[in-house]
Amino acid sequence: MATLDIVIPVLNEEHSLPGCIDTLINFLDAEMSQYQWRIVVADNGSTDATLEVAKAYASQSDRVGYIHLDRRGRGRALKRAWSESNADVVSYMDVDLSTDLAAFPALIGAIADEGYDVATGSRLMRGSRTTRSLKRESISRAYNLLIKAVHWTHLSDAQCGFKALGRASADAVLPLIVDNHWFFDTELLLIAEKRGFRIKEVPVTWREDPDTRVKIASTALEDIRGLLRLRFGGIPQVKRQG
Repeated sequence: MATLDIVIPVLNEEHSLPGCIDTLINFLDAEMSQYQWRIVVADNGSTDATLEVAKAYASQSDRVGYIHLDRRGRGRALKRAWSESNADVVSYMDVDLSTDLAAFPALIGAIADEGYDVATGSRLMRGSRTTRSLKRESISRAYNLLIKAVHWTHLSDAQCGFKALGRASADAVLPLIVDNHWFFDTELLLIAEKRGFRIKEVPVTWREDPDTRVKIASTALEDIRGLLRLRFGGIPQVKRQG
C-alpha cells in the first residue's frame, strides 16, 4: 500500500485547524482508503494555541502528526515537512480548504498511478471553477501571464495551494528551492518543468477565503523578485537519483 503525507502549513490558525483536520480525516477515510495516509500539521511560528491544537490531535491518532518551526514561512514549513517525510507521495493544501477536496484523488493519482513527478491544482485551466473577487482574479491571471512571458512556461496556475510530489522528485527538487515564503510554489514548478519533470495540472473548484492572510502588494513584489532571480540567475541543475 502506497504511503501518503498531507501537510497543512499553518500560522496562528487555532480556530480553523480543528475543522480542517476533522473534514480531512472524514474525506480520507471515505475516498482515499487505498493509501496509508497521514496528516502533518506544519506550524511555522504561531503565537496562539495552534501548536497545542495540533498536539491534541496527534495524541488521539497516529494518523495525525505535527512539526513546529520557530521561524515563519510557508515554503520553509513545507521544505521541512516534506524533507523529513518517508512517504511515497507528499502533498499539501491550505488550512482553509479553499480547494475542493473532490480534486484530491486525481491529484494524488497523477503521482501514484499515472507516473507523473509533480501534480498541481489549477484554478485557471479548462474545467476549473473559482469564486473570488475581481481584484484577486485579475491579479492571479496577470501574475501567471507574467510567468509565461518571463520563463516561457506551459503552467496555467503556479500559486494554487494544492500540490503533490513523488518521493524521488521531492528529494531532487526541494534542496534547490531558495524561497521560504509564498514564491516557493512557483519556484518549485519552474525548476521541475525546466528540468524535465513530468507535471500534471488538475482542474479544481476553488473559493476565496475572506479571512486570507496573504498581503497582495508585498507578495506580488516578492514574486516578481523571485521570477527575475530565476530568469537572470538561471534554473539550477537537478541531481536525479539512479
